[in-house]
Amino acid sequence: MSAGDTSWVLGASALVLFMTPGLAFFYGGFVRNKNVLGTIMQSFIVMGLVGVLWVVIGYTLAFGPDAGGWGIIGNLDNFGLKGVGALGDSQAGPGIPSEAFMIFQAMFAIITPALITGAFAERAKFGPFLIFMAAWSLLVYAPVAHWVFDVEGWIAHDVKGIDFAGGTAIHVNAGAA
Repeated sequence: MSAGDTSWVLGASALVLFMTPGLAFFYGGFVRNKNVLGTIMQSFIVMGLVGVLWVVIGYTLAFGPDAGGWGIIGNLDNFGLKGVGALGDSQAGPGIPSEAFMIFQAMFAIITPALITGAFAERAKFGPFLIFMAAWSLLVYAPVAHWVFDVEGWIAHDVKGIDFAGGTAIHVNAGAA
């Protein structure tokens, strides 16, 4: 394992994590005074909700071994991160531990639904919002991340598509939502 590469990935992960509170305050500035806290809270709650979902099941759906061989979604072999640390080098490349890669990808799984919260500002009740975000993260983001970012995903493997900055899995996905 490379200490420099690992430090770089974890530092980049921290910077992406800081984007979510920034986005929360940005969206909070666009709403009426009575809805500022609710709008900010939505982005912060997404951080916790998606973070837990990612560790439990999201990572294996996005980066687990391919289910069915079609490149659509990962299987549940790594449910709850079972065996992730034992994999050695990650899909990010040699020298980067699987745990660091998982954290890095978790930050993108968190910021993507946080981008959607701007569309919900002043419009959604909190309970249905949480249900939608949980379902969207698992049923929409995780499969698209598998398509684009996983080496066995159909866009990355079959079409040979390369997504350097997350434009497909993150921005197109959030924009379509």
